[in-house]
Amino acid sequence: MSGLATPLLVLLFVVAAAVTWLAGIVLSKTTDSLDFRLGLGEELGGILLLAIAGSLPEAAITVSAASQGNLDIAAGNLIGGIAMQTMVLVLCDVVSGPERPLTFLVGALTPVLEGMLVVLVVSGVLMGSLLPTTTAIGGVVSPASVAIVVVWLVGVYVINRVRKEPRWKVSMPGSHPGRRHRRVRDESAPPPYASVSTRRVVTVFGLACAVTLVAGVGLETAGSTLADRAGINGVIFGATVLAGATALPEISSGVAAVRLGDNALAIGDIFGGNAFQVCLFLVADLIAGTPVLPTAGRLNSWLASLGVGLTAVYAMGVVGRPYKCLARLGPDSVLALVVFALGIGGLFALPH
Repeated sequence: MSGLATPLLVLLFVVAAAVTWLAGIVLSKTTDSLDFRLGLGEELGGILLLAIAGSLPEAAITVSAASQGNLDIAAGNLIGGIAMQTMVLVLCDVVSGPERPLTFLVGALTPVLEGMLVVLVVSGVLMGSLLPTTTAIGGVVSPASVAIVVVWLVGVYVINRVRKEPRWKVSMPGSHPGRRHRRVRDESAPPPYASVSTRRVVTVFGLACAVTLVAGVGLETAGSTLADRAGINGVIFGATVLAGATALPEISSGVAAVRLGDNALAIGDIFGGNAFQVCLFLVADLIAGTPVLPTAGRLNSWLASLGVGLTAVYAMGVVGRPYKCLARLGPDSVLALVVFALGIGGLFALPH
């Protein structure tokens, strides 16, 4: 990559981003189809498979960056991706219509639990970044990386149990939550790949995974070289440009969910993906051969706090249910835009 001219690198990056976007859409549809047919989301192993498939672009970038020693890009993409993907909810808010904000329409408390799980695992990231690199299991894996995965697994179990057997009754007049899970069939449209055999769906799923992995490696390699040439800090590049590229599939799936009226699902998917994403620090540790979290630094701590703040804004919006829109945006989305702008601006103000 270092021998390629900058225009070619930019072209490669754009093509890889487009391929990631398209492959991500196919991945979303095939995982929905397999989940609907096989009930993958009913068992923990299936939940893990679906989570990995949904975060495959981030996984590919993490593996590529960690294997090349670009730990700042790996950490920046994973941590900064939380803030970037949460901002997808701003676009979902625009699509939900001019009369009522997205958080007013959600009509469910499960997304709040999913948001709290994001807060829990990101807290583990912040604590893990304070540990010395010598604090490691087998000299390779940070105990914080393991703890994050354990907390995520327990959190997913609790949320699934609450979803199946809620111990409350919620009345939210005027809401339109839609489907609470993608396994619930949308009667207005056939499930994805309804006329295709399960074997073929699995084949398409595997091909989409392979394409996503290759495109993710291309994104990281081309992006890392471009960042070096432009003199951009790896954390900032990973948290902004790379995270924006890998958030493209979430934009497609989130907007599609809102257009179908699945407002609770749109927010839940974003929070659920964000919670799982930081579990990839365990993969980064194993690939790099050293704990990645202690190398995160103050920039990633800032990004983690930004992600928690944006998550809290929308979680409070779901409970508070703002009633009016301003330019098709609810007050929570307007606040999120302000917080995000200040947060990204703060990245450049902090010492690198």
